[in-house]
Amino acid sequence: MNSPAESTISAPATSGGFDAAAFERFLESRDEPAWVTDLRRRAFEIYQQKAATELDPEEWKRVNLRGFDPAAFEIQSAGKPAAEFDTLMHDRATFAGAVAHVDGTSTTTRVSDELVAQGVLFGDLSELVRDHREILEPHLMSGAVHPDTDRFAALHAAFWTGGTVLYVPRNVSLEEPLHSLIGLAAPGAAELSHTLIILEDGASATLLEETASTAADAPGLHIGAVELLVGQGANLRYVQLQNWNQQTWHFAHQGGLVQRDGKLQWTVAALGAKLAHVHQDVVLQGRGAEAEVNGVTFATERQTLSYYTKQAHEAPHTRSDLLYKDVLRDRSRVIWRGMIRVEKDAQLTDGYQRNDSLVLTPTCRVDAIPGLEIEADDVRCTHGATAGRVDEEQIFYCMCRGMTEYEAMHMIVEGFFHGVYDRIPIEMVRETLSQAVEKKLGIGRI
Repeated sequence: MNSPAESTISAPATSGGFDAAAFERFLESRDEPAWVTDLRRRAFEIYQQKAATELDPEEWKRVNLRGFDPAAFEIQSAGKPAAEFDTLMHDRATFAGAVAHVDGTSTTTRVSDELVAQGVLFGDLSELVRDHREILEPHLMSGAVHPDTDRFAALHAAFWTGGTVLYVPRNVSLEEPLHSLIGLAAPGAAELSHTLIILEDGASATLLEETASTAADAPGLHIGAVELLVGQGANLRYVQLQNWNQQTWHFAHQGGLVQRDGKLQWTVAALGAKLAHVHQDVVLQGRGAEAEVNGVTFATERQTLSYYTKQAHEAPHTRSDLLYKDVLRDRSRVIWRGMIRVEKDAQLTDGYQRNDSLVLTPTCRVDAIPGLEIEADDVRCTHGATAGRVDEEQIFYCMCRGMTEYEAMHMIVEGFFHGVYDRIPIEMVRETLSQAVEKKLGIGRI
């Protein structure tokens, strides 16, 4: 049974920097097309309604929001100098384009001339909505992510501060990956960036995205959204490395829509944040659509990392495969609630989900809850979850052969995560995740 603190899911007592007056000031500071402003106003109306009601207890009852005060954060004004970030992926490969946002403001936009000539759009959402309404309006927060999901989704839809757009035209294949950085620099900054990826039929692309903070002790707030729209026969590889500092609150709604014969490989790594809660949906809308979702989480100290995942099969002959691996120590907590939903017409569905947790200390906690909702009668769906302590005999065995306790622990954790690493075809991503985990283990911390 959850403690009273764990069941605190009522709305915050104050709307802080996101009240009606702040919203009007925010709109005045934006020079945006009328259709964008209209979307924001509708979303803010939804937010005001949602803020007065409780969050969905099925999703939020294990997430302790006590201590979260949105009044402690504010959206930063544009024009501040760019900050330096210790990024993990940016310098490891050659990218065909790069976008960076710091405290909600675009600081870098670069895309190769070759991609521009092929009709590819890659850049800042705030800029691209001005000239590309016909491409963006049909998709922006209307398919994969909906403002009426809960108060955080509505707040994001009303106050989004920019973000990354990738649009790939029909049958265009991008051979080199693209990179996106979302950063927090100013203490008390609120960041509400949006990632929108649109692959038309037959297109192919890879986007590597990471989040980072400039200082380890600067409090921050990120309320984000990710929309991955995969057309018929298209192929998208999307990687998100969440590496905020441990003073940052992280809330996100992320959704992927896959059409007929499309393929989505979605890899997430959660290393940072004070508290992170991600609502992640994958919807297979077309016959033969496939999605592979890979997750790596590593929680230390008093971190809480929470994922609420859903694999929705809406068409026949679809396939989804989700594998999450969690490592915990100290007084941290990891929460995973997974669901495979199969609609009545989605016959011959193949759905799989698994969550494995490795517990390094007796003071941490993991909640892993898989689930199935099946309306069809000709499917193959499997789910499962495991949790266990590190085998002391394994550590002893390694130390008897000259390893330190830290080296032994790192080898065990590395081997545990390899089940996910082996599913990632991009070597640079595998190496980055491995080194990030090694860094977080910390010499002498185990």
